[in-house]
Amino acid sequence: MSEEAANRGRRQLLSIMGIALATLGGSYLLFYSVSGNNSGWATTNHGEFVSPPRTTIELGWQLSEQDARHWWLWVVDRGCESDCRQMVKDLRALHILLTREAGRVRRGFTDLAGEQPELGEPYPKLQRIQPGQSLVPRGVYIVDPNGNLVFHYQMDINPKLILEDLKKLLKVSQIG
Repeated sequence: MSEEAANRGRRQLLSIMGIALATLGGSYLLFYSVSGNNSGWATTNHGEFVSPPRTTIELGWQLSEQDARHWWLWVVDRGCESDCRQMVKDLRALHILLTREAGRVRRGFTDLAGEQPELGEPYPKLQRIQPGQSLVPRGVYIVDPNGNLVFHYQMDINPKLILEDLKKLLKVSQIG
């Protein structure tokens, strides 16, 4: 083998290794630069993940066998003022907008003050839930069929954003 052929082989090997290292280095650089800040690449959901993770069992809310097969839209408030009443009404409309997926979702309401406020018009499918503990702040929660609180939303959020997140969850979910 001549010196020129050996040099050409070395150049090819170095260029292949350089391409591999540049690709690997670039992927690490991109991953750590994006995960370090909230630039929008991390998630596409509109709600906040419930952190630390909570379950309905921890809260003292025991789901019946029938209810445990469903996703839940759960409104939690103290006294249920106008924004809470509007959210309960909006979630009823959101539930209707789920069309064929509506059977997979239930709606619940908890008043942390322990009262049973009158919500205005009748909500026959809205279940009153009184967990044993009030370890969660006010807002709207999406609860999966396993009893895990997945997302938390403020009361003033646009319900269309909750609908988008819920549709994504229902689409990829193999449970409920």
